[in-house]
Amino acid sequence: MNIVAQRKNWFILSSVLVVGSLLVIVTLGLKFGIDFTGGSLLEVEFTESVEVDSVRTSLETAGFTDVAVQLTGEHGVIIRTEDLSEDEHQTILTALETDIGASDEMRFDSIGPVIGDELRRTALLGLLMTLVLIGLYIAWAFRKVSEPVASWKYGLLTILAAFHDVLITIGAFALLGHFFGWEIGTAFVAAMLTILGYSINDTVVVFDRTRENLLRRNADTFEETVEMSIKQTFMRSLNTSATTLLALAAIFILGGDSTRPFALALIIGIGVGTYSSLFLASPLLVQWEMMKRK
Repeated sequence: MNIVAQRKNWFILSSVLVVGSLLVIVTLGLKFGIDFTGGSLLEVEFTESVEVDSVRTSLETAGFTDVAVQLTGEHGVIIRTEDLSEDEHQTILTALETDIGASDEMRFDSIGPVIGDELRRTALLGLLMTLVLIGLYIAWAFRKVSEPVASWKYGLLTILAAFHDVLITIGAFALLGHFFGWEIGTAFVAAMLTILGYSINDTVVVFDRTRENLLRRNADTFEETVEMSIKQTFMRSLNTSATTLLALAAIFILGGDSTRPFALALIIGIGVGTYSSLFLASPLLVQWEMMKRK
């Protein structure tokens, strides 16, 4: 299969995924967790099976009407409310034990709205700064290969591929948040940074092999050089991603409810990142060079 020759197909596929992700994000929005919005999260495990309606009724009787209740297995629930004081926290636990039965508190997190807004701004700024700094470093690292493509274009396309991977992952979580209530918190930001690392690493590996082949003049044309570089690094990228995805799949299937969103975000992002490094970034490099010649 000639990946570069079929680049228009990959461009169409990526365009559909990116536009679809943007539409989903704009129309459905993102479901932010208490890390970013502020509030309290309480996870309780009961000795007997429990239903959402019974938990909600108990909380409403105790005076807590603005709550979200989510089951975690047959015996556990996660309760999200506005920011609670310690007295309100204990009131909820007492009400649940009285109305439903014996229980164990698994975790309790409480974050004020001001801190939540600050975390959201800091997370976004961190992602943007990471992309820009990495792009500048790659442009500097490729400074000795300025023909036929300027070194800064390698950095820009690396950022573009990484942004492509992150955007598609965010779009997927907009769908998951709308239909399944999955939230975006600080763990999701950590997943995005990890995805950036994998995506950029894979893209740079292919670009670096292209740089070596250009210096050695191993092919007659730039298109042939890029195609050769992709084929030389194809199995390396595929094997690295496959082993990582197997470990993440095990975490997703066997791990707890708190780790599943993190694992799934990495599965989606690393999968898309492997595709973009092989089928998108390098073909874009060829397309850019051809447009310059025309």
